[in-house]
Amino acid sequence: MFEKFLKRSNWADIIISTIFALLGILLIAKPNEMMSGISKLLGAVFVAMGFLRIVDYFTSKEKEDYLLTISLIFVVMGAIILIKPDIIGNIFNIFVGLWIIISGIRNFQTTLVWKEVKSGYWTATLLFSMLIIIAGIVILVTSTIALRIIGIMITVYAILDIITRYIFMKKIKDFLKD
Repeated sequence: MFEKFLKRSNWADIIISTIFALLGILLIAKPNEMMSGISKLLGAVFVAMGFLRIVDYFTSKEKEDYLLTISLIFVVMGAIILIKPDIIGNIFNIFVGLWIIISGIRNFQTTLVWKEVKSGYWTATLLFSMLIIIAGIVILVTSTIALRIIGIMITVYAILDIITRYIFMKKIKDFLKD
């Protein structure tokens, strides 16, 4: 019985990973269209949440003003995202690009420490930190690169997860005997 449960749950995980692989491939092939679709979905969710909160505000006996304020913020944010879905992609790009640049700068600081302690690693660390900073700048300038990299990572993760689940399902009896 436990074996059947494990096999069923593994098949569900394989299906989910297959969906992730397809999403990753779509992000690689059509990054801007995928980000636009995700943004529109997010905008619709915000609008729906806002309207549900507004209904909740007007139907509840106790009126909490902050609930109405939050509801209106959700509706306005959702409407803005629906009208300009590229906003989410731009914010995402800026966040990822800045995060990578900051990481490169931190590595550059490490380079200075390596140089002070007269380590031979400082030149390699300097080179890698400069490459990281350049990569962050490229991601800030070109949005599709970040999305494609994420698509590649999602696809690789999904394929590795499918392989792992498949191996586990083939060896499940061996695991249960131990």
